[in-house]
Amino acid sequence: MIKKKVILTGSFGVGKTSLFNRFVYSKFDEKYLTTIGVKVDKKSLTIEGKEVTLLLWDIAGEISQDKVPNSYFLESSAIIYVFDLTRPSTYANMEFDLAHLEKMVPGVLVKIVANKKDLVADEELENVLKEVNKFPDVITSAKTGENVENLFVDIAKSLVSNAV
Repeated sequence: MIKKKVILTGSFGVGKTSLFNRFVYSKFDEKYLTTIGVKVDKKSLTIEGKEVTLLLWDIAGEISQDKVPNSYFLESSAIIYVFDLTRPSTYANMEFDLAHLEKMVPGVLVKIVANKKDLVADEELENVLKEVNKFPDVITSAKTGENVENLFVDIAKSLVSNAV
């Protein structure tokens, strides 16, 4: 069995916990509850005939915040950087945040996720994506479940193909 640690990070309120809950528990809750510290759970998948267990860490708050210990990122195999399509402030510092992550965990697999697609019309989505400095790897909606499973399966596939 292959075990891989995957971190969900990004600004507060971008939907990290909602993506986590949609993937692990197949549920979505409209209520916003701030994550305090870190929430950890796991989910196993079969990828290319191998059992892969993703150890998922849903981290509270901002990446560079003093309240988020750098130790949370140690030994990560992948990082999911989430931003909110409806809030420009959540992707304004993306390049700085990604550079910070690269320093903390050099060479880690990073997936940039634009979340809350269900709240943005198609025309508006095009405009938002033009504003974003780095194009997202995946556009998701934790509410509808769009591309959530695909996000985690793609990460697991990448990690299995890179496993020794």
